[in-house]
Parts: sequence; structure tokens; C-alpha cells
Amino acid sequence: MLKPRYVMIGGFLGAGKTTAILQLAKRLRDQGQRVGLITNDQSSGLVDTALLQSAGFNTEEITGGCFCCRFNTLVEAADKLTAANAPDVFITEPVGSCTDLQATVAFPLRRMYGDNYTIAPLSVVVDPLRAARVLGLETGKTFSPKVLYIYEKQLEEAELIVINKCDLVTEASQAALQRALEERFPQAKVLRVSARTGAGLDPWLECICDQETSANEPMQVDYDLYAEGEALLGWLNLSATLSGSEFDGNSLVQQLGDALRAQLGEHQLEIAHLKMTLSPDSGNDLAVGNAVRSQSAFELSHHLAEPLSDGELIVNLRAEGAPEVLQPLVKNALSSIATGMGVQFAITHEEAFRPGRPVPTHRLV
Repeated sequence: MLKPRYVMIGGFLGAGKTTAILQLAKRLRDQGQRVGLITNDQSSGLVDTALLQSAGFNTEEITGGCFCCRFNTLVEAADKLTAANAPDVFITEPVGSCTDLQATVAFPLRRMYGDNYTIAPLSVVVDPLRAARVLGLETGKTFSPKVLYIYEKQLEEAELIVINKCDLVTEASQAALQRALEERFPQAKVLRVSARTGAGLDPWLECICDQETSANEPMQVDYDLYAEGEALLGWLNLSATLSGSEFDGNSLVQQLGDALRAQLGEHQLEIAHLKMTLSPDSGNDLAVGNAVRSQSAFELSHHLAEPLSDGELIVNLRAEGAPEVLQPLVKNALSSIATGMGVQFAITHEEAFRPGRPVPTHRLV
């Protein structure tokens, strides 16, 4: 009997990891494979989990810290999925501001649970527009140096660097970015995909299904600098119930996203990722909206099929800014948009904070 495969897909906030994971999982399911998904965040109430569950996948959610700091919980989540449907493939999505995943997750899994899983190469997904700015190929606003330290460390430990969203950039820009990544990070194989259109996914899937993670020496990480970089990011999760006479949920999500993006721009706060879902009280219908940079538009990737009268809104915002600034911005924008549409709302969950210092359960070298 073949051992199930453990696949970890990392990458910075806003790279499109969840969309990519969803498309890979669908391909595996179409091949007759059972798939279990594990999402991860510093707090609860995740857009990613709602999106993956709406597609019919068994999904476990690990909150309160990254995989490296919640390693035992990660193993327990895999055990729960095994009990539920015995997946052939586990696909896991670590926190987008997390790095050092080889030494703190992949190596411990192989050392302690090697009889249970085969471990795929670590994939790191990048947004081509963000990556081009980080590597100096294009000009424009990006993060401060301590946040960029985390971004570059993610690429340094990658075995597969996956340039996502290739449908949004020219062939020449893709080629220039690939050359720059290959020169700067020669340890990794660089692939080009579009999770939105499906282009390039099959070669990536072949890599993660047929190859195993290497036994290379893990990279050096300055945990003080890593912690300082994470602490510059503000984290906000908010959930709210909405009710009223029939209203256009797609319009509400779009207006709220546009308003938040504009207000964050006025405060000169760089967006790492702004994402929302709105789902009716029954059924699997879902509206999903995203913005992955302050300069990018807020776009709906999934639309509700019809108006609704009751539903749940989830807002996840990650930005380089103080939580005490982000929280009132989101609440005031929600109040203004909902009131203007004649929709009542009640906030059921809200958290706003900066991530704490990462303290891995294990770090094997």
C-alpha cells in the first residue's frame, strides 16, 4: 500500500496559494485520489477554509500560530483527516508570513513520521508583480526591509518556485522574472502557472506527486529579524452576520473591498492581502473577493448566483500597519456600506493583532 503524500505549498500573503491549492486538489480528485486539506492562520475565521470547504473538500483549520509552532496540532489534523476519508494526498497551506518550513515542518515530519507519509518538495508561490518589485525588475511601493527578509527567506528555502498569475503579465515579464529567480535562487526549479486559468498546473502537479523533498542542509535564519518582520504586519479577522430584505451580496462585497482599499491607501498602509467571503445561511453559494497589493483592484473571483437575505461575511486583512488602525477602518467601512444598502449586521468575531515571535516546536538540522 502506498503511503499518503504530504504536500506543503507556501508563499507570501497574496500570492494566490489558496486558488492554486483548490485547482490542484480538483485535478487530484478527478484522477480518483482522495484529498485532505489543512489551512493555517494566526487566528480563527478564515476565508481560505470557507472557500475550500465550499468546493466539497475535507478541510482542517489550524489557528493560533504557524505550522512550525503548532507542529503537534498539524499531526493531529492529519490524523483527523485520515479518520474521515483516508486521503491519498494531504495539501497544506502554511501562514503567508511564515518561513523556515523545511527545518521546522518537513524535516521533523520525515524524521518522526517517515513511515506514515512521503514528503513532496516544498513549493513557494509568488505573485509576479510583487516579486518583480522585490527583485528590482520594476519600481513601485513594496514592504519594509524586515518584512522583505521573510519574503526572501521563503524563496531561499524553496525547492519549487511557482510564478503564479501568469495570465496577468506579459511573456517577456514572465521570462525576465524567471531568469532573475533562477539566478538569485539556483537551488529551486522555477515554474510558471496561472491558477485562475489552469495553465501550467500539470507540470507542477507532476513535480509534487513524483519527487520527494531533499535532504539539503537547512538555511540559516535570524529569528530576531524574522520576529521583527512579522511584528510589522497587522492581522485582522472579522466575521459578521448580515440580514435584511433581499440584497445584492456581490455588490456589498465589492463596495466594501473598494472602500477598504481606498482608505488603506489614504493611510499609506501597504496591503499584503485583503480577502472576503459572503455565504448565504444555506447551500454552498459563495462570493469571494481579493486584493493583494495596495495598487491592485479589489476583484471578485466567485459570485453569488442570486440575491440573499441572510448570510455570513468573513473579512481577513493583512497589511503593514498597526492593528489599532486597521480595526476601526474595517468596522466603519462595513457599517457605512451595510447601512447604505439597508442591511443589518452583527459582528460575531473580531481579532486585530500583530503576530508573536515564532517559537518552533522542533527545528531539525
